Order: sequence, then structure tokens, then C-alpha cells
Amino acid sequence: MSYFQRLRSVWYPDEFHGWGLQRRYFEGWYYKLVSADEQHALAVIPGISMAANGEKHAFIQVMDGKACRASYHRFEAQDFQSARDRFDISVGKNSFSADRINLSMPDISGQVRFIDTQRWPKMLGAPGIMGWYSFVPFMECNHGVVSLHHQLEGSLSLQDPALGTLREVDFTGGKGYMEKDWGRSFPRAYVWMQSNHFGGHDRASLMASAAHIPWLKGHFIGFISGFWLDGRLFKFATYNGSRKFLKITEERVELIFQRSGLELRILASQAPGTALKSPMSGEMTGKIQESLQAVLQVELLENDRRIFEGNGRNAGLEVAGEVEVLQP
Repeated sequence: MSYFQRLRSVWYPDEFHGWGLQRRYFEGWYYKLVSADEQHALAVIPGISMAANGEKHAFIQVMDGKACRASYHRFEAQDFQSARDRFDISVGKNSFSADRINLSMPDISGQVRFIDTQRWPKMLGAPGIMGWYSFVPFMECNHGVVSLHHQLEGSLSLQDPALGTLREVDFTGGKGYMEKDWGRSFPRAYVWMQSNHFGGHDRASLMASAAHIPWLKGHFIGFISGFWLDGRLFKFATYNGSRKFLKITEERVELIFQRSGLELRILASQAPGTALKSPMSGEMTGKIQESLQAVLQVELLENDRRIFEGNGRNAGLEVAGEVEVLQP
């Protein structure tokens, strides 16, 4: 039964993939929530961790991107439950799906619903953002996008460390983004960025990443980017013949993607980050820094004509590992 559940889940990247697995495995979902006034930016990350020695636990990691602090809530493995035929998981009294989150923890509680979610389109031979790599069984880390862009409705009660009390934050009218990762470990080196706050463009969202990918006895530098603009998705990836240029400095990350008359230029400015736990051989013992205050300068050209130019605010940005291996 577990084998057939895992086989089915290949076609549904948002669903749980770890059926029957016991060791060296992790799976986590990433919810980004930004309030309408942009004074609050949260990342809520539920998941499951299975170490090499068989020790397992569930978790919910919460990052306050404005205050640059994070909390890690550890649960028993049996507290993690998943529906078998849809994306609907729970960790203790907390539940998560593509339509809403319900949180019930001492320092954060409440419900936020997601309106007008924008899914990554499925195609024959490409069930998700990874294209045909979705069918490769030995990938170190798999990636999926649940929603590129959606509106938020609801509120959360958040712990105020200065006052030691809870305060309610209204997220109605704000914007959200959802993605996930699963496999054994995060890549040896990678960059990742995301924003859906572009001035004057309410229906725009960008996600881009480049990573060191182990492959058979070697490796390659894989990359994926999706820029969603007014209902049109511009895709750049290793598997669709795109080309990329990457340059990383202490202050900035420059990414350029090109494909079939299209060119996407991104200049990401570093910002204060927060330490988060990350998976290594399934165990949440790694450390990464993520910012939700970065700025992405974005330009999109089609047949040498600029069709978009703008700055992405409240941007998520991670630059992790031995990034020199990512650059030529």
C-alpha cells in the first residue's frame, strides 16, 4: 500500500510523499504570510523528520521575518497525520492544507484561509515545478510549489516577546505563497528567492532557485524559476533548455535566465536574516539563514522588449552552503 501511495503522490507534489519510509527522510511545507499593511511577515513550516538511526519527530517551525526570530516546536512522530488522497496534514492540534492553516500553540494560534490560489500547472510528463525530474527516484531534494500567489483571510494571535502576552494580527487582505521540499537533505549549496509584492502589479509572483544537485557519480547545477504575471507563467529551468547566469557577493545575488526570446533578470539585495533548522540525512540538524526583508529588482524581456520591471518587497532569500560551487 505504501509503495502505491508514493507512486500516486508523484502526480500530486503538494501531498505527503513519505508513505512507508522510516529513515533518512524529511518532508516540509512552507507557508509565507504577509499582512495587508506589510508590517507582519511570517513563515510557518510544518513537517516530519526521520534520522538515519530511525529516530523520528514532527515539527512546526515559525519565523517572524520582521522581528528576525524563529521558534521550533517539536512533536512526537505519531502527531503527524496525512490524508491519503489529498493535501491535508495535521501536526498535533494544528492542521494544514492548500486552502487554510489552523494553528493552536502557546505562542501562535488562529486560522488563516487562502483565497484564489494559483497552482503551478501540470503537463504531460511534468506533474510539477521539477518537470521530468519528478520521476527520478534518487533525488537528494525534491521541490514543489503549492500556490504561487493567493489572498489571505483571517487572523493569528502572536506572542509579543517584549510584553510577554499574545496580540491578534489581522492577515485579511494580505498575500501568501506556498511551497514544499522532501527527500534526504537540502542541497550542499543553493540560492532561493521569492516575492509576490510588486508595486503597481497586484498579480505578480516570482520564485527562483539554483542548487548543487548530486547526479549518479557526479553533479550538476540545477535551476528553476517561475515568474507569474497577470495569469501568465514564465518558466525557466534546467529541463526546458533555459540558460542561467549567477553571481553571488556578500551584498547581492544576480541571476539571469534566458530561453526562446525571453530573458529574466533578477538582482537580489541581502537583508537581515533569521536562523532556521534544515534537514541533513533526514534529521533537522542543519542551519540556514533566511530573510523576509530582501528586495528583488526584476526585469522581464520578451523579444528584446521589456514587458515588466519592478521591485519585489518582503522577499524571501536564502544563500546557503558552499556557494562558490554554484558559480562558473
